[in-house]
Amino acid sequence: MAIAEYGNFDGLGLAELVRNRDVKPIELADEAIARAETLNPKLNFVVFKDYDRARDAARGELPEGPFTGVPFFLKDIYGVAQGMPTRQAARFLPPVPAEQDCLLVARYRAAGLVMLGKTNVPEFGLVPTTESKLYGPAHNPWNLEHSTGGSSGGSAAAVAARIVPLAHANDGGGSIRIPASCCGLVGLKPTRARMSYAPDFGDMLDSLGNEHVVSISVRDTAAALDATAGCIPGDPYWAPEPPSSYLTAMAQKPKRLRIAFSTKKLDGQPLHPDCVAAIKHAAKLCESLGHTVEEAMPDLNQQALIPAFMAIWAANLAAGIDFIAMLTGQTPTEDKFEGLTWGLYQAGKQITASQYLHAKGAMQAAPRKAAAFHETYDVWLSSTLGMPPVKLGFFDMEERDPQKSFAPLIDYVPFTAMQNVTGQPAINLPLHWNDAGLPIGTHFVGRYGDETTLLQLAAQLEQAAPWAQRRPNLEG
Repeated sequence: MAIAEYGNFDGLGLAELVRNRDVKPIELADEAIARAETLNPKLNFVVFKDYDRARDAARGELPEGPFTGVPFFLKDIYGVAQGMPTRQAARFLPPVPAEQDCLLVARYRAAGLVMLGKTNVPEFGLVPTTESKLYGPAHNPWNLEHSTGGSSGGSAAAVAARIVPLAHANDGGGSIRIPASCCGLVGLKPTRARMSYAPDFGDMLDSLGNEHVVSISVRDTAAALDATAGCIPGDPYWAPEPPSSYLTAMAQKPKRLRIAFSTKKLDGQPLHPDCVAAIKHAAKLCESLGHTVEEAMPDLNQQALIPAFMAIWAANLAAGIDFIAMLTGQTPTEDKFEGLTWGLYQAGKQITASQYLHAKGAMQAAPRKAAAFHETYDVWLSSTLGMPPVKLGFFDMEERDPQKSFAPLIDYVPFTAMQNVTGQPAINLPLHWNDAGLPIGTHFVGRYGDETTLLQLAAQLEQAAPWAQRRPNLEG
């Protein structure tokens, strides 16, 4: 393989080259590391380099899996890997290497992936942009002045720049789908409890959180789900039974779907014209493929859900910071956190047990409303964001009032947190770019437990309107 061809392959494609002995894993590792070293000064996507151990792994005996020999980055939130620190972009978290892999990372290794290091995130993953005090901003490969999204922004930048074909990401309010939208990638948030948080956690953010990847291709997303999905005894929640293989199921043409699309936010406010154009483009494309498409929106009371969501997030942040303080012997003080984080931490400390349980109750009502909507519609289509990727510095990270700090953030991401509440699978697809050359992602939501329909539709759309040939220009 000519080394210049590396970026033309997705993860399964690179693994096939390894199986056919057209290339060695160490050659792929060296190429990915060389690309990372060349582009990181522009993108600032990597925050922990584990290149020596990655090369050692690539030279050794790798497991035979779907991604054997494929270079891979882990996100600096969760993704606990033996020998690597996980700091969540927080100065309060010391850089202590983990003693063991979490189950998810063990499954990544069993799939044959070669871990290169950790990617950039915002502090504690709280915001939909990646620009922390500890690590500095990650830059969007499509335009370096713009945000990669968050919180999986470093992973998305690495994949969009073709440094690796897929990378670890996670999602507690849109953090897989938002950076996938900003960077022109496939980003699936699986169904609630599709992934296990063993051995360290029962769930994340009261079951709002989920793990997966951002990727170039739909098939990589499906294959990664095959490799990592599945609960184990003792997990607090279990997702509905998956197919024997998402990758195999994805290859089948979907039935004629009934697809609802929305060109306004849940509160009826308008979206940016670029987002409306992306939705209409995707709706016409779906219709051309034989699906029934009509305008409709689920009845989800955003004004009731937002305070409940924020209460859960604030309380979980407060508990997390207090737990770190207990482990490290530190005292949380304002100077050790960004202003937005400190404000949310203080708010979380004020939430009573009664308020917390009321918030959980409010959020548990939403899944039934979503399920009722999906009795009529197989898929709900919207934009992923409320506007194109913003410029770095657009949001005020030092605003300590949670209501003031999060209002513009919620306006920017008006849809994605709803699926964390309802537990539904949802996927970003890169079907549209605006006149400025920035990706405008489209967002498809499926029934609870039904990643298969989303992957089948995504594969059909990928074939009809391929995106892999579109690359950001990072020369010069």
